[in-house]
Amino acid sequence: MARSDEHALNGPFLATGEAATPCQHPDCGEAGNYRAPVGRDRPNEFYRFCLEHVRAYNKEWDYYRGMSLDEIEKERGRDATWQRPTWRLGGASPHAFTEDDKVVDPLGVFSARQARSRARARTRKLSEEEKALDTLGLKLPCGLSEVRTRYKELVKRLHPDANGGDRAAEERLKLVNHAYSTLKAFYA
Repeated sequence: MARSDEHALNGPFLATGEAATPCQHPDCGEAGNYRAPVGRDRPNEFYRFCLEHVRAYNKEWDYYRGMSLDEIEKERGRDATWQRPTWRLGGASPHAFTEDDKVVDPLGVFSARQARSRARARTRKLSEEEKALDTLGLKLPCGLSEVRTRYKELVKRLHPDANGGDRAAEERLKLVNHAYSTLKAFYA
């Protein structure tokens, strides 16, 4: 493939709409038609160089110069999401408003939305598995081994021999046994 003229190859990097600026390299009288970044902390500022000096500058350019390895890894991690904020999947959305937010809401739109979502959360019926986890005093996420460990603890504590025949403990033990069988079937 034959090379095109110099302007076609370097068009995006040429200074546009301005009078010819001299090259900013000391002792150079050429026209500074090519832009080079001033630094990573000033993304919209550029040096103006001639073609020879912009090539030399670009060979020496190091975006990460002066950063520690931890800072470089942090920067690369932020680049993975295009420098945009993220949150955990299933976690609180950044759009959920709290009372601490300084949102001016003269019509009460956001507070009404928040009240509706709270009411929906309160009235939602729990599944059998969620009720069983609640009976055992566990929360998701948990595995069968955690359920089994908690079940053994409760059986030892609520067993009639350990409680001197206490009827309340016996009823609680029945609920724990039912919850364990529900979760055992769920995890199986």
